[in-house]
Amino acid sequence: MSVAPTTSLPVVLVVEDEALVRMTAVDMLEDAGFAVVEAATADAAWTVLETEPAIRALFTDIEMPGSMNGLELASRVAERWPHIRLVLTSGRARLRDQDIPDSGQFVPKPYHPDQLRSAFAHA
Repeated sequence: MSVAPTTSLPVVLVVEDEALVRMTAVDMLEDAGFAVVEAATADAAWTVLETEPAIRALFTDIEMPGSMNGLELASRVAERWPHIRLVLTSGRARLRDQDIPDSGQFVPKPYHPDQLRSAFAHA
């Protein structure tokens, strides 16, 4: 999915390998007033980030297949695009916000819409 550069909504890239979980996150974020772009892996997300300048936030699962996990993706994004806010999630790993690059936020799975809104407000 590509976002029109003229959108006035903040654009979030959702990275989640489980399709149903990704769809749920997309719905929650769209209901919260965000425009959303999706990717199933960190590798696919990197490609999206290189071609979509409108992205302002990254919401990624930590554990996923591919050449990098979500934490590595977040670290690389913080280095290359420091303006992109970071929110990470996991059903297995438990991180403190201090463990997330660039003052990012951690939201444990399962999460609720109010937890996502709060995380993005503080990222």
